[in-house]
Amino acid sequence: MTESGIFCTNAEVVRKIGENGSATQILEATTNDFISQAESHINAATEYNWSDAYATLNVDVKGILKEAASNLAAYYCVSMNPNSWTISTSTFKLNALWNGYVDCLKILSEKDKGQIFVKEA
Repeated sequence: MTESGIFCTNAEVVRKIGENGSATQILEATTNDFISQAESHINAATEYNWSDAYATLNVDVKGILKEAASNLAAYYCVSMNPNSWTISTSTFKLNALWNGYVDCLKILSEKDKGQIFVKEA
């Protein structure tokens, strides 16, 4: 199987899942699926198709997209089997990943508004 994500890689998601992730959580097919879902979610939540514009984006914007997609995909992976860790560790991981994702969405939404302003000005 090959990488299917635009914003991030399987390895980046696996790093965020961390040690003791189950074989299913770190499986390339699993991370590919969750990366695809995360990318679609980011596009819908920010009301901008970052996937189509990706090649033309600034490296900093690409970095925020990478962070957002890998956080959300890792969140999904940890959620599918939180018993891979203690409940406190799983809770910490889920909170950190979700908070990072939400912070990225805020930045991307502001960036999108700026792009609309420049296009329509």
